[in-house]
Amino acid sequence: MNIGFKEWTLVCDALGRGEQSIIIRKGGIAEGRAGFRFQYDEFLLFPTLFHEQVTKLKLPAETPLPAMRADGQHEIKYRVRVEWTRDVSDLALVQRLAPFHCWQDAEIEKRFRYEEEKGRTGVSVALVRVEKLNMPFVFPDSPKYGGCRSWIQLPKLPEGIQAVPVLDEGTYRSAETKLLAVLDGD
Repeated sequence: MNIGFKEWTLVCDALGRGEQSIIIRKGGIAEGRAGFRFQYDEFLLFPTLFHEQVTKLKLPAETPLPAMRADGQHEIKYRVRVEWTRDVSDLALVQRLAPFHCWQDAEIEKRFRYEEEKGRTGVSVALVRVEKLNMPFVFPDSPKYGGCRSWIQLPKLPEGIQAVPVLDEGTYRSAETKLLAVLDGD
C-alpha cells in the first residue's frame, strides 16, 4: 500500500483515538472537474499541519498542535479502510452529522457550499475503519506531497508493519448503526 490521504493532523488524531469514524470531504483545489471521490478503499492517513485547524475544530482554543518532526520527515500512524461512502447534498442532513465528527459547524457548511457558485453543493461522507500501525511509518519529505489535493503516492510501506483496529467490532458497528439512522432519517 502506498496511497496517502491528506487530512488535518488533529482529525487524524481523532480518527486514531476512535473518537470519529467518518471523513467528510469536499476535495482540494487540485481534485479536477469531477470533484472529490473516495478513489481508494484502503489508504494511509497523511497528517497535514497548519495552525488554523484548531479554530476550525470543536476543540478548546488552547489545544496544542503536534510538533513537526525536527528531522523533516513524515510520520504516518494509521491505515484506513473505507466501509462505505455517500454523497450528501442536503445541508440539514450534513448538519445532523455533527455528533460524529470534530469539525466546527461553520467549517462543514463551508465545505458543503464550496462549489455553490457552479451550482454544485454537497460533501462526500465515508464511514472508515481506522487501524493503528504497530510502528510509525517514517519517510523523508518531498515536494510531491504538497499542494491542495487529497491523494498522494507514498513510498512503499516497509515489511513488518502490521495494523490493529482502534475500535473493537461491537463499538464500531454501534457507531455505524447510529450514523446510518441519521443518514437514513430513522
